[in-house]
Amino acid sequence: MFKGSIVALITPFKNNKLDEDCYIALIHHHLNSGTSAIVPAGTTGESPTLSHEEHERVIELCVKESNGKIPIIAGTGSNSTDEAISLTKYAERAGAKAALVVTPYYNKPTQEGLYQHFKAINDNCSIPIIIYNIPPRSVVDMSVDTMARLFELKNIIGVKDATANLNRVDEQKKKMGSDFLQLSGEDATALEFNLRGGAGCISVTANVAAKLCSEFQDAALSKNNSNLLAKAKEINDKLMPLHKSLFIESSPSPVKYAASLLNLCSEDVRLPLVKVTERTKKVVKSALSHANLI
Repeated sequence: MFKGSIVALITPFKNNKLDEDCYIALIHHHLNSGTSAIVPAGTTGESPTLSHEEHERVIELCVKESNGKIPIIAGTGSNSTDEAISLTKYAERAGAKAALVVTPYYNKPTQEGLYQHFKAINDNCSIPIIIYNIPPRSVVDMSVDTMARLFELKNIIGVKDATANLNRVDEQKKKMGSDFLQLSGEDATALEFNLRGGAGCISVTANVAAKLCSEFQDAALSKNNSNLLAKAKEINDKLMPLHKSLFIESSPSPVKYAASLLNLCSEDVRLPLVKVTERTKKVVKSALSHANLI
């Protein structure tokens, strides 16, 4: 169910408020572009600055507008275990098919703390849970052994891996087996990630290159077809400058600027994030042109 091009959906703002009309249009853009699943209220959706009401609303809108056509994987993580449980329970009630739960940031829990945090969420919910391991943002790195312990629990099904260490794909597959879902959290390494046993990517780039990312993932996951693999490499080369440009400054500022060029939404972000510089704008625009998107 959870594979291919999964978009980490941006949250559009207008006058610093959630722009619901634009958000609904973005959802339908992905429904019509081959996106495999949508993640509302993730890091790319600026979850740290969404109010609780907004956080719940974007999940609700995604579930309602997708109408079962593609699964919704709700971002429900927090550095507060109680808050993560509350958000995950809401996502389950709203009809999300899974929850993406980030490792607690700022607190710097031990491996045992990480285990107990995810176990508490698991024990209080019935929805499938995907661990989001992203040391550059959360400071902590969940070990493969801790992940293996969690995989024994009823609701933990896999990981969004944003460690930037491709060897982790092999280590996690060896430890947990092929039933453990592995999704890349980095567009630039998604091809190699899939070739090593991954099932897709929770993508930032898909916000502005939905169709290309969908075609790329479909080809990249056809590992035994040399023609499709060649197609995946061709698309990957076309998208690589874009992948890189979207992280010159703190995400999602660059991808929101790119989306504004495609008339998908405004470039507005919430403080402490700011709009990208003129220098970054030139790089992003050039990358969009390289991918034949503008």
